[in-house]
Amino acid sequence: MSTLWKEFSKGLWTDLPPFKLVLGLCPTLAVTKTAYNGFGMGVAVIFVLALSNLLVSLLRKVIPAKVRIACFIVVAASLVVCVELLMQAYAYPLYQQLGIFVPLIVVNCIILGRAEAFASKNPILLSVADGLGMGLGYTLALTFLGSLRELFGYGTWFGMQVMGGWYEPFTFMVEAPGAFVCLGLILAGMNALTNWQRRSKGLAPVQGPGHDCKSCGMCACKE
Repeated sequence: MSTLWKEFSKGLWTDLPPFKLVLGLCPTLAVTKTAYNGFGMGVAVIFVLALSNLLVSLLRKVIPAKVRIACFIVVAASLVVCVELLMQAYAYPLYQQLGIFVPLIVVNCIILGRAEAFASKNPILLSVADGLGMGLGYTLALTFLGSLRELFGYGTWFGMQVMGGWYEPFTFMVEAPGAFVCLGLILAGMNALTNWQRRSKGLAPVQGPGHDCKSCGMCACKE
C-alpha cells in the first residue's frame, strides 16, 4: 500500500506535471482563462491518462518494442474519442470552450511520457496509481492557474462574482501573455517554497545549472 501511495502522491507535488515536470504546457496556458475550463480539461486528462496507463501496462508484454509509440498513440486516441463523445453528450458548452485542445490530448506529453516512462515498465496497479496521481495533480494545477487568471481577469471564480463593483478587471491576465506571466510567478513561488523547506531542514537550496563561468560554454574560460 505504501508503494501505491508513493506512486500516486508524487504527481501531487514532487512530479507535478505542468509546474515540476514542465509537461503539457500548451493546454495549460491556452485553456485556463477560467477555473471551470482548467478543471474540465484536467478531468478529461485524468480519464485518458489513468486508462491509457492501465491498457499500456496490461499490454506491455504484447506490444512490440519497435512500434510501441504508435501503439501508445492508438490507445490514447481511442480514449480521447470516448472523452469527446462524453463531453459532447453531457458537457457540450465546455467542449466548445476547450475546442481543439480536447482531441490534442492524444499527443499531450504527459500521456505519452507516462506510458513510455512508467506504464510500459510497471504492473497494472502501480501504473493506474501513477496515472491517477499525475492526472489529479494536473487537474489541480490547471484549476489553480485558471482560478488566478479568472479572479484577476474577470473578478469571478467558476463564473460566480467574487470581486465587488469597485474592482476593475485586469484583462491582461486572461490574454496569452498573462498566462505566461502567471505561470512564471507560480513557478517562482514554488521554487521559493522548496528552497525555504530545504533551508529549514539545514540543506542547501536547489540551484540550476549555469551558476558559474565554467558552465557557460560561451568562451574558452576554464577558471
